[in-house]
Amino acid sequence: MSNLLLFAGLATAACLAWSIGANDMANSTSVVVGSGTLKFRQAFILFVIFQLLGALLQGYMVMKTLGKGVVRNIEVVGAITASVSAFLWIITATLAGAPVSTTHSITGAVVGVGLSYMFFGFQETLINYQRIRDIIISWTVSPVTSMILAAPLYRALRRLRTSDDSKTFKFLLLAFAAFAAYSFGANDVANATGVYVTITSSSFGMPDEDSMRFLALFASVFIALGGLTLGYRVVTTLAYKITRLDLRMALAAGFANSFTVWLFTTIPYLLFGYGLPISTTYVAAGSIIGVGIARSGWRGINLKTVIFVISSWLLTLPVTVGLSIAIYYVLTYIVGVRV
Repeated sequence: MSNLLLFAGLATAACLAWSIGANDMANSTSVVVGSGTLKFRQAFILFVIFQLLGALLQGYMVMKTLGKGVVRNIEVVGAITASVSAFLWIITATLAGAPVSTTHSITGAVVGVGLSYMFFGFQETLINYQRIRDIIISWTVSPVTSMILAAPLYRALRRLRTSDDSKTFKFLLLAFAAFAAYSFGANDVANATGVYVTITSSSFGMPDEDSMRFLALFASVFIALGGLTLGYRVVTTLAYKITRLDLRMALAAGFANSFTVWLFTTIPYLLFGYGLPISTTYVAAGSIIGVGIARSGWRGINLKTVIFVISSWLLTLPVTVGLSIAIYYVLTYIVGVRV
């Protein structure tokens, strides 16, 4: 049964990674698509290469946080529950074209598992409320940070006497998009696989470091498949529906997005030993909203789309927590799998 559960867990992690790629590919590619610098297929290739590099080189930083930092001693049934709950919400939002936070989704699902342990009394729960507080603060601060970075940078670029079709601007934009994809891989690969670090380490008898590398590669493959099959839906929302991006706007938003994600992934790890799993969606949307407002004030953004996006963000935590509790109940009581 344990091997069957492990296989089921990795299968649900693959599904979750696929849904993450479908929803979050937009976070690093929307500016190059929206500005007309790359077509969708070209942007996809750039995304695949650099998210893989980020996952393999720095993915362990945030994987450690979600794997052990939110709920300690999470077992395989709880891990499956969290993966399925997050997957159901993310894929529903993706089909609607809503750029939701996959980080928010998996964290809410993991918290739901921790609450299930408390409600059903199968084992002592060890929810790290301080770590959850830190993550929630990062959700608030990160989009504001990207807006604050993007707006003045756009104003500075607008003053430059350069062609609006500058090859230098396009090269820099591609560099920032690549860096954003790298930062996404470093931060968000943990969303699909972080809860399986301890489980795979004990099942395969490997150190945590080797387990994290294996899971990073595993998740990256399915993230790429998700971006290829459904990524265009959310790319369309961020690239065209919040504001109309020109090359200077895209360049400012691309820099703010990539730098903010990298900052929240790397600096906390160097200072405290764990990277903050921020929402790359919030950061990407915040940077695009920031340049839209910098160009034309509130008239520079589509408020209807912004309200739609923010509403989906607000629904994410309660929906994933509720799904997680319900699914855990089904697995433990109806199916008969006990912790």
